[in-house]
Amino acid sequence: PGTLLPRLPSEPGMTLLTINIEKIGLKDAGQCIDPYITVSVKDLNGIDLTPVQDTPVALRKEDTYVHFNVDIEIQKHIERLTKGAAIFFEFKHYKPKKRFTSTKCFAFMEMDEIKPGAIVIELYKKPTDFKRKKLQLLTKKPLYLHLHQTLHKE
Repeated sequence: PGTLLPRLPSEPGMTLLTINIEKIGLKDAGQCIDPYITVSVKDLNGIDLTPVQDTPVALRKEDTYVHFNVDIEIQKHIERLTKGAAIFFEFKHYKPKKRFTSTKCFAFMEMDEIKPGAIVIELYKKPTDFKRKKLQLLTKKPLYLHLHQTLHKE
């Protein structure tokens, strides 16, 4: 069912972020079993700044897209996130032959990318590099994670 958390209480002058995970583009999207996305907020050393959340399993798979349409409430006011923090999205799916859930790829959003509206971010090869040192794009094809951001300010 996922491990999504509710929105934090608002505080005067502080901003909360809701991210709607719309869809992810993958060349083999239709073959992914029980796909979901793990969302975490990490500092430059890869330390969690908020609780890690998992989306429910994707709604549907269509051509080269896995559709989620799920809202994630970031569990910290934007103003309280440390400089250099990033929001990570790890795409995971079940591998029946190996009987475990594997991370296929990941994407991340840095603090300067937090603004209201739609955003598409590039996908990178696993393993997830929370320190963002050795990033390799997943493919040469233009495959992206499609998000929509809503900022809530009191």
